[in-house]
Amino acid sequence: MRNSDMEPEVPPDRGRFEARYLAFLETVAHIRPRLHRYCARMTGSAFDGEDVVQDALFDAYRKLDTYDDSRPLAPWLFRIAHHRAIDHLRRRGVREAAEARAASSETIEAETPVSDEVRQALERLVGHLPPMERACVLLKDVFEYSLEETADLVDSSVGGVKAALHRGRRKLEGMADQPAAPTPVATSSLQLAQRYADGFNRRAWDELRGLIRADARIHVADRYSGRVGESPYFQRYAEIPQPLRASAEIVGGDVVVVIREERGGAWVPRSMVRLTTDERGAVSFIADYFHCAWLPDVVAA
Repeated sequence: MRNSDMEPEVPPDRGRFEARYLAFLETVAHIRPRLHRYCARMTGSAFDGEDVVQDALFDAYRKLDTYDDSRPLAPWLFRIAHHRAIDHLRRRGVREAAEARAASSETIEAETPVSDEVRQALERLVGHLPPMERACVLLKDVFEYSLEETADLVDSSVGGVKAALHRGRRKLEGMADQPAAPTPVATSSLQLAQRYADGFNRRAWDELRGLIRADARIHVADRYSGRVGESPYFQRYAEIPQPLRASAEIVGGDVVVVIREERGGAWVPRSMVRLTTDERGAVSFIADYFHCAWLPDVVAA
């Protein structure tokens, strides 16, 4: 559950997204999973990462007239996503001013890890690093951008990237054998998610509306943004013919409602819903990731 100031900067309340924006999302669909992977590692949450990607793509859509189509699309999108991730971390209050730029000796050598095993280990551990070191290790060692490309993406110099890599790798060396600390989860958040899941399973839509504030907003990723009361949200779920089953679960430290569909005799993750509450415990924002096909893999992992 997120506080209201952590809600994604989704497109304004205008109902269904316009056709041109949906066409843009189709154009960048092949890049989307890599963007999500990067932003999820930067923010430390698969769902915060997806929200950041959505913000970044809408930002990119608005800036299409500034894009130089003689250059590759992916680095341009990564640069926008990187800045959105940093903005997210700044709003969350975990970014130190000293990490705004890594300015250190240009002579530090940035030796490159070569094996996939090393890359996977680095990716799992980067969440322990300050944002600049985290970004440089991800971009250079995991996503294999060059030093020059990484410097451009994070608005630093090659020397600054080398320094951040050096610091980050040194810190990661001592973390490889440390078990991850469990993320505390508020009991109230889990209980609310379970109430929501129970109501969903009984198709008690009015009961679900009773958990939601009158002015609550909803964002169905890549499809709709607006007020819950003015949306066909619950009606759309009611019209889905195949059996669906919801449960409250903790995924990567986040409390979410996981919606599964029956497929081949098994219940397979199909969608995830994230609820934001106000100080009284009423739902003030719903984020539904029904159209984010890569996110169910997070549950299955």
